[in-house]
Amino acid sequence: MSNIVEISQLNKLYDNGYQALRDVNLTIEKGEILALLGPNGAGKPTLISTICGIVNATSGSVTVGGFDITKDYRKTRAMIGLVPQELHTEAFESVIATVKFSRGLFGKKPDDAHIEKVLKDLSLWDKRNSAIRELSGGMKRRLLIAKALSHEPSVLFLDEPSAGVDVELRRDMWLVVKKLRDTGVTIILTTHYIEEAEEIADRVAIINKGHIQLVENKVELMRKLGKKQLTLELKEPLTTVPGALSEFDISLEQQGYQLVYSYDGTQQHTGIATLMRVLSEHEIHFKDLSTRQSSLEDIFVDLVKETV
Repeated sequence: MSNIVEISQLNKLYDNGYQALRDVNLTIEKGEILALLGPNGAGKPTLISTICGIVNATSGSVTVGGFDITKDYRKTRAMIGLVPQELHTEAFESVIATVKFSRGLFGKKPDDAHIEKVLKDLSLWDKRNSAIRELSGGMKRRLLIAKALSHEPSVLFLDEPSAGVDVELRRDMWLVVKKLRDTGVTIILTTHYIEEAEEIADRVAIINKGHIQLVENKVELMRKLGKKQLTLELKEPLTTVPGALSEFDISLEQQGYQLVYSYDGTQQHTGIATLMRVLSEHEIHFKDLSTRQSSLEDIFVDLVKETV
């Protein structure tokens, strides 16, 4: 699969001395969904704005579809659709008028069939003649997506697209995103709903303090860094973890009524059998047990903590 976005040694140093991006290297494959995750202030908006040509980099290079974003600005910008985090729309304009206008801004010929499809996919067709000021916050968010799709971009940036959108509409929106990916559109999204990234993304990139900390296939990331936990519900509470269990990665929780054992689920020998034997030998009895696989959010939090 070929790369549609290539970023090399990208830096952004603002006039006040704040360095928002530090030697960012990243390639984005054509037709993939990449989740760009990071804590507040990590550099996500600056990176997106730089790729889109809104912010000028201090050094480094970015190409989209093989074209340099500075030398070939018109070509690269026409290939990109951006859904910003902020809701900025003309209050008195109609839904369909603003989407058609957005298409015209990129020199695209009118295409009523395409505009109709976009609005229907985003459940906005029934509101096409409504003034934007009459829309709910969730509908305005979907309108921003419609505007970004109006000129049929090859690369779509979604900056917190589900913020302010209810659960049902959020689900519909992700179905649209998956359909776009199936047609070859490359999608880069940022979200604070990390469970959404876990469900929809092909790869995950984690940015922290302006630097790309990790880029990994989601499944491989979960396999390599994901842990499993075995939780034992004790019949009688413990005040401390017994010394006999010191060889295990185990903690005492819920006022002493739970023993939580963390282990690597990818290993052939998990240590569970040995743990059970030690518990029996020391007459530590439990009434129930359960297992849990760590989520992408758990992995993300652990990685970010390591650099604090």
